[in-house]
Amino acid sequence: MRIAAKTRNQRRGTRIVLTVLVLAAFFWPVGAMPSLANGLAVTPPMGWNSWNQVGCYGLTEQVVRDAADALVKTGMRDAGYRYVVVDDCWQAPTRATDGSLRPDPARFPGGIAALADYVHARGLLFGIYAVPGSRTCAMASNAYPASGIGSLGHERQDAELFARWSVDYLKYDWCDADTVDSLDRKAAFTTMRDELARLDHPILYAISEYGASSPWTWARPVANLWRTTNDLSPDWASVLSVLAQQADVAGYTGVPGGWNDPDMLQVGNGSLTEDENRAHFSLWALLNAPLFAGAAPDKLTAANLATLGNREVIALDQDFAHGQGRRWSSSGDAQVWGKPLSDGGFTVALLNTGTTPTPISTTVPGTWRVRDLWQHTDTGSATDVVSATVAPHSVTLLRLCRQAKSLA
Repeated sequence: MRIAAKTRNQRRGTRIVLTVLVLAAFFWPVGAMPSLANGLAVTPPMGWNSWNQVGCYGLTEQVVRDAADALVKTGMRDAGYRYVVVDDCWQAPTRATDGSLRPDPARFPGGIAALADYVHARGLLFGIYAVPGSRTCAMASNAYPASGIGSLGHERQDAELFARWSVDYLKYDWCDADTVDSLDRKAAFTTMRDELARLDHPILYAISEYGASSPWTWARPVANLWRTTNDLSPDWASVLSVLAQQADVAGYTGVPGGWNDPDMLQVGNGSLTEDENRAHFSLWALLNAPLFAGAAPDKLTAANLATLGNREVIALDQDFAHGQGRRWSSSGDAQVWGKPLSDGGFTVALLNTGTTPTPISTTVPGTWRVRDLWQHTDTGSATDVVSATVAPHSVTLLRLCRQAKSLA
């Protein structure tokens, strides 16, 4: 049987159908749950967090001041890194006689309110750490010698204290409060949400229970962001493991103010190479992830700063249109991730997870102007297919804009 060639209109119809199918892959229903209505985190928040840099016992007031100064000096603040978050171990070993949390007097001699003022004076925002149970993670894992510094039974008192200190961001960390204190995750996190809502001072609310109870399915009305995985380590295997866990949670994030959080950035830490750092940062941006640097800002290399400060990739992170990035395909060492953009285009990440250069391609129906976001160059146009030979442990990150039709 002879099959007739398609007419021009039939070909156009096929292309439209293919385009609709590609776009439909992104329109996952978020569900009926509204986002937390506190007006914060309209786009994924960005900043610096102390934990990946100094952990528990290295945390001091001076470390935080130095980080704030460096965010300004390096230009990271102006690129969007606004929150300076003090993680676990800022607390004195016990509460005051009135039940109030206190900063460790040796490592934070100036107090938290003064430190927040220092951060604010540099055009930055200030964040702090607390837990819903009776013990912090450092008490459990780092033998931090404290007692009773969790917020259990002190939720209102702690929230009001944070407001008096002009805290802008609260990281609220689970730390096995189910096994230690018999708490329910959703109920415990909701309790602090309600206490923060009473305040006149707005505080962005970030919860962390490591994805154990699939918080993406219930946390949108509770928090501005929620961790989706366990801790990210500064090595390639961990980056790939955490990335793989993001493939199935894309439909639960988005504006206004509710974001999947695959953990803080490890750019500049551990064994990650420059290519691996760029791939890590590219994929976190494509996921619309909160971007929190975890290395010492004043000790970042020029290459690290170029990675964290890439304005075109940051713009990708801050652009949410119908869905965060999703994995389009995976075959051997080749993965393709993509996301729609608010201008009607797409960003495509061609990721090589293996140890040899690998040609990777994907179909994106239509004719597109193509820009390489790491080379900062326009690479011409492409019709239906984009491709590149990608170096080992690396990514090619492409922005596709709709090609204007010729008037000829």
